[in-house]
Amino acid sequence: MKHKVDAVLIDNETLDLQELASACAVAPTWVVERVEAGLLACHSSGGEMRFASAHLVRARRMATTERHFDANQEVAALVADLIEEVEHLRRQVHAAAKRSRG
Repeated sequence: MKHKVDAVLIDNETLDLQELASACAVAPTWVVERVEAGLLACHSSGGEMRFASAHLVRARRMATTERHFDANQEVAALVADLIEEVEHLRRQVHAAAKRSRG
């Protein structure tokens, strides 16, 4: 039986390969394949893959897109890119609106 791990994003903390895979409910090979394809970033620390909180969010989005829409890994990465861009644009609009009021 697989256990889903809920995570709290902590900017300074990183996850290893097994922790990221577990948090996304995927096999470690799923993560490695996406790193090797350049679709998911990681940092190397002592020869071990390490993943930041932002990578966890991206990996979960990709896994969910692949699972729910039977998408291939490139399409899932594109969806994650678009969601990240929309979030970035929303933050910019919110900041601009805040400046114009103040």
